[in-house]
Amino acid sequence: MAWLYLVVASFGEIFGVLCINWFLLKKTPGRLLLLVLSFGGGFYFLSLAMQSIPMGTAYAIWTGLGAAGAVLIGILFFNEPAGWKRLLFLACIIGGAAGLKLFS
Repeated sequence: MAWLYLVVASFGEIFGVLCINWFLLKKTPGRLLLLVLSFGGGFYFLSLAMQSIPMGTAYAIWTGLGAAGAVLIGILFFNEPAGWKRLLFLACIIGGAAGLKLFS
């Protein structure tokens, strides 16, 4: 269950980063609340995951998946560049997170 919590926490971070971008485009109280709730939920589920998963592993996977997800959101929805070098290093982040899962 802890690994599921960690994945949910990563989605909280990804959505939180997306909410930052939305908030910067139009600063409304609703968007700010969504931003706070997204990151708050991510931290909550990260704390649940860390009850069973070592801190270093949980944090590395959480930030890695969050960063990879944020890059993909930027490419898909905000017209950020998707060159092969960028995608190669994105694959490295995902591979590192998978490696931590496999060897922890």
